Amino acid sequence: MRGSDCKRTREAPCVPLGEGRRDNRAMNLVFDLGGVLIDWQPADHLKKHFPQRATDDASAHALVRAFFHHQDWLDFDGGLREAEDVAARTAQRLQLPPEAVRELVVPLGEILQPVTVTVDMLARLAEQRDAGAPLKLYYLSNMPLPYARALERRLPELFGRFDGGVFSGDVKRIKPNTEIFELLAWRHGLVPADTLFIDDSVPNVESAMALGWQALHCTSPAALAAQLPRMVDKALGT
Repeated sequence: MRGSDCKRTREAPCVPLGEGRRDNRAMNLVFDLGGVLIDWQPADHLKKHFPQRATDDASAHALVRAFFHHQDWLDFDGGLREAEDVAARTAQRLQLPPEAVRELVVPLGEILQPVTVTVDMLARLAEQRDAGAPLKLYYLSNMPLPYARALERRLPELFGRFDGGVFSGDVKRIKPNTEIFELLAWRHGLVPADTLFIDDSVPNVESAMALGWQALHCTSPAALAAQLPRMVDKALGT
């Protein structure tokens, strides 16, 4: 989430997406959720719950790595651990107050909020699709099962705009492993050359590119909201 623009990782040729197609195959946009459409500021959560440990930006980011990048959390993302288990293991491993860890981990799906600027952009893209543009909208998200269910329940309008998607917790696969990308592509018949993936993580973007997808590394939702519609219009010739 650092930076201020959406970057073409390794010079991925994003703008030409869809140009030169000889039939009416749809242009596929595949969105990450956290950091793109859903606000995800892990350092802020840790500063709030553990002010004695996350005393400044440096200590907060170090705690982010220890808390959210550990295998316990990756297993939670992948549907292999439950929230209470992850909270207990994390508290013990990092010597954090168990109740404070639980108060962060267990209800987080009820707290996460949409990013207004990109959710509004998605609504406009959905309007183009519904008006007949050859455009499909999908999500591909590392998301623990309880958070996924909470977001679906709380944000039905957002999820109603997608043509499909995959949560890691449902399929026990996580990004950047290519299996989860291949699963989404198989389920929805995505043609790599016609598919643009948007994510705030460089490793995830690089995995998509390794499969022949186009990709954008999003480091600013506001920049994405300004850039992506122009790219889509150019690709569709509108």
